[in-house]
Amino acid sequence: MSTDTQAAPPAATPQEGPVRVQRKLPRYAPFGLFAGGVAVGAALSALTGFSVISTVVYGVVLGTVAVYAASRAVEGRRKATDRLVTSLVTTAFGIAMVPLVSLVWTVLDNGLARFDGQFFSNSMYRVVGEGGGAYHAVLGTLIITALATAISVPIGLMAAIYLVEYGTGRLKKAITFFVDVMTGIPSIVAGLFAFALFTLLFGNDFRAGVMGAVALSVLMIPVVVRSCEEVLKLVPNELREASYALGVPKWRTVMKVVLPTAVAGLGTGITLAVARVVGETAPLLITVGLITGTNLNPFDGRMATLPVFAYYQLTQPGVNEQAFLDRAWTAALLLIILVMALNVVARLISRFFAPTTGR
Repeated sequence: MSTDTQAAPPAATPQEGPVRVQRKLPRYAPFGLFAGGVAVGAALSALTGFSVISTVVYGVVLGTVAVYAASRAVEGRRKATDRLVTSLVTTAFGIAMVPLVSLVWTVLDNGLARFDGQFFSNSMYRVVGEGGGAYHAVLGTLIITALATAISVPIGLMAAIYLVEYGTGRLKKAITFFVDVMTGIPSIVAGLFAFALFTLLFGNDFRAGVMGAVALSVLMIPVVVRSCEEVLKLVPNELREASYALGVPKWRTVMKVVLPTAVAGLGTGITLAVARVVGETAPLLITVGLITGTNLNPFDGRMATLPVFAYYQLTQPGVNEQAFLDRAWTAALLLIILVMALNVVARLISRFFAPTTGR
């Protein structure tokens, strides 16, 4: 009987030839080349009448060309193309950051002048010049936003639960369609809706904070529905099936399994929805208006809010125009701080309340 023998591997050649070493630019060379291009762009801009815009345009173009050419000569075509795309993306990011940085810097520069204790402890009652504050507007914003949240969260959350857990057929498609439509409606339409609703119910002279809360809830509900729906869809179906296998009814599965699992995402979505409406101005201009005193009852009389306060301080200055402008800038700064704080809270909720996973 013959046996198969395995062929021996070919003998290695004694000399494979020179090993090719890939050349690479120094670590900070691309940054230096780009900075050099910006410097040359500034010089060209100075020759034709210096301006920041022309300096940026010349600098970006020359810096990108310099990085690409140096990388092409040293590192080759593929690496040069990679550096070219990196330069373009970085430049686009820098251009996108310019309006944000400019806005924050301008608001800080103009708003810190009245960011003091008097601004947070006094109202505008009987104030016609310097002094006064936005105490009444801060309280009005907090009350109306809290009331809008109390209206929107139960409705939006239950609608999202229906769409994910119970909805089928045409009704589900219709609800999804109308939620998408409501997400894109202008804020002024929400204000007109609330104004028309309360005018029909209580007459043309009725003004109250609850009108503003209803207007804000029209804007807030679709955001809550959409965010909560996406979060609930992320809950694994295995958890639901395990609960059903133990004989747990569907409503209890939703309450005890689905919602606790998604609590971090739900909290984050609701917080971002609040941040979405806290700075709205148009609905509150129509429904709530403005008063110079403090009203803490959202069901009786006009209430002041920070967006409307800033609007009137800017558009209707009194005898001391600069004092009104300073209060408007400070109110805008406070609104930015509120929105940033809500976004930070949303991130903290997502981080600390997310379900832990382990083996």
